[in-house]
Amino acid sequence: MNKLFICLSLVLLIFTSCVSKKNILYFQDADKYSSQNITKLEYKIQTNDILSITITSLLPETAEPYNSLTNNAGSSNNVNIESMKLRGYLVSNIGEIEMPILGIISAKNKTLFQLTKEIKNLLEQGGHLTKPGVTIRVLNSKVTILGEVNSPGTYSFTEQYISLPQALGYAGDLTISGKRKDVLLIRESEGMRTVTHIDLTTANWMNDSKYTIQPNDVIIVNPNTKKTQTGGYNIGDLGTLLSLSSFLISLIFLFKK
Repeated sequence: MNKLFICLSLVLLIFTSCVSKKNILYFQDADKYSSQNITKLEYKIQTNDILSITITSLLPETAEPYNSLTNNAGSSNNVNIESMKLRGYLVSNIGEIEMPILGIISAKNKTLFQLTKEIKNLLEQGGHLTKPGVTIRVLNSKVTILGEVNSPGTYSFTEQYISLPQALGYAGDLTISGKRKDVLLIRESEGMRTVTHIDLTTANWMNDSKYTIQPNDVIIVNPNTKKTQTGGYNIGDLGTLLSLSSFLISLIFLFKK
């Protein structure tokens, strides 16, 4: 009888461990998607974006009048991102920016490539500059991460693209109580809000547009069922406690024999 009880306890321990891994491990089927082409969604400029726009030419002095005076003021290799934001072009509520000489330009809902091409055309076709260079970056890109992560908050990034796993890395990864099978991604674009449910235990969404974070995205990691049932009190994983209890009982029976 004791041997039967010990075997049942060990089976329960192994079964509980397997279930836990299925709920915790990321990208468990990643090998099936290892050879897919990567598609990145082009970001479209939104109101309240702050843009850095730098215009260059073969003769640097000829391009100076087309750059913002605040852009050129006190230029230094040590200028930090906050100073750059103060010198950038703020996209107005109606989606416009105002540049020296070129005047008002509509920027909203255009990709960085489209706006770059438009400014180049204005400079060339208007007889302003010959073969100008135009570099545009979004200076105030940020993502907000809330819920069951180790360091919730709003994080800024300067790269053109970051992935959802990268963003979660900024927040110190999910806690053990985070619901990995139902992470919420809230996105606002072109006047529309979308809410997407993402399962981090599979890799079948990695080639989706939601894999690439867009500025102003919000990521919410809700607590898993066990955390919710305990009302937020950290009493440990119930399955683990049961398994440990069964194992201890088994040891007691062994020593009593």
